[in-house]
Amino acid sequence: MEVVRKDIKNLHLGVYPPNGRVRVAAPLAVSDDAIRLAVIGKLAWIRRQREKFENQPRQTAREAVSGESHYVFGRRYRLSLIDTTGIPQVVLRTKTKMELHVPRRATKAECLAVLDRWYREQLRSAAGPLLEDWQDSLGVRLEFWGVKRMKTKWGSCNHQTKRVWLNAELAKKPLACLEYIVVHELVHLLEPTHGDRFVALMDEHLPDWRQRRDLLNSSPLANESWSY
Repeated sequence: MEVVRKDIKNLHLGVYPPNGRVRVAAPLAVSDDAIRLAVIGKLAWIRRQREKFENQPRQTAREAVSGESHYVFGRRYRLSLIDTTGIPQVVLRTKTKMELHVPRRATKAECLAVLDRWYREQLRSAAGPLLEDWQDSLGVRLEFWGVKRMKTKWGSCNHQTKRVWLNAELAKKPLACLEYIVVHELVHLLEPTHGDRFVALMDEHLPDWRQRRDLLNSSPLANESWSY
């Protein structure tokens, strides 16, 4: 269990993929014994969350080879490698076929890098309008937002600097999941914690957020060497 002490009012307990790591964010004044008791009181819930992660499907490591499956906003595509002398690119040829245009001698790392850049572009294109619309709806304004790979979070928000990061893996999840994360992070500009006010704001602005969260959490996890 990881304990992080912060200048906050309430203790927050989280269980994170892929293996159910337990993290506690605790107010500075709360004692170790109080934290221990709080975790013991939640052991049944922690076990349930860990079971969900254990039963969650995992993708095999991507090799960037023809015939491999890749997901784009929840839709499954079959990959075909196309030899090219031009600029490497990804093309969605049909609703089920993805083409990766790369030189014949491109390495796996080079192919995966092309895919990664393309996925980030797709996420930026999809997230930009959502962020604009929801900033207007919530009456908040970001100073910065970006896309990066994150190991334990789908998104993050620094409410003080008004900066939001989105996990690049969201480009592979249904758009409803992306919108949920966008709203979740923007609501943190109004309420930094996950307390009752945060839940009430989510209920008000995105009533089906729990269903979207469950859909995201049930989606296949990427095959990675997770570390914390």
